[in-house]
Amino acid sequence: MVVVGLILVPLPGPGWLIVLAGFAVWAVEFAWARRLLHRARELLHRWNVWIKKQSWYIRAPILLAALAVVAVVAWLSFQQLFGFDPVERVIRMLSR
Repeated sequence: MVVVGLILVPLPGPGWLIVLAGFAVWAVEFAWARRLLHRARELLHRWNVWIKKQSWYIRAPILLAALAVVAVVAWLSFQQLFGFDPVERVIRMLSR
């Protein structure tokens, strides 16, 4: 599960979620995976607490940056996996 999740990380979809689920399965058997999963949960919790304390002046740029990363990853995935550029296709449709 972890390997599949890591392969899916750069693609649109639940890559990191699958990686964390794989670590949750490993955490049942291995102490190092349990510690790593605990650390990841702790960092995510601290990030959420910090974000909730911030004003919208801080939250908005973080949200826009996250959306930009998702858009670039989706665009690159379409280019590499399907062989076409969706941005170019939209520009061609709008210029007609």
